[in-house]
Amino acid sequence: MNQTLKLLTILFAALVISCGGKQENKKEGFSYEKKEATEKVTKKAETISASKRVDLSNKGIGPISSLNLPAEIDQTMAAHGADVYKKMCTACHRTDKKFIGPAPTGILERRTPEWIMNIILNPEEMTQKDPLAKELLIEFNGSPMANQNLSEEDARAVLEYFRTLN
Repeated sequence: MNQTLKLLTILFAALVISCGGKQENKKEGFSYEKKEATEKVTKKAETISASKRVDLSNKGIGPISSLNLPAEIDQTMAAHGADVYKKMCTACHRTDKKFIGPAPTGILERRTPEWIMNIILNPEEMTQKDPLAKELLIEFNGSPMANQNLSEEDARAVLEYFRTLN
């Protein structure tokens, strides 16, 4: 019985080895011709995220339709805006990096002052009707901006503070 088991084991091993299907590896020789790529790499059109996109024509939807900023920054107003920002906005925004919401540093290089004021004063309607605000809502994982019920004066002070962040 021990010999029969050895014989069956040898036959089984021979069967497994013989059924393995040998493939010959073919080596390619040296050639000066350029080989065609077997895989075509397609580049996706680079899309700029809504938070980085520049749109200096959109004024947004809300109470502010026109706003002229003086050349000089009003330091008193900016200081008041910094206080309002620290009390009302830092739960979701960091001045220089993405957090729950976008960073305001350099915002005036990408958005109109009217748009900024309208998103501060009217975030619900802006995220429902303004295309850029809708894209920002998607980019920031559907986290809507909370309406802090700021007065126009406080919102303007926050905007003045943003001017100091550039």
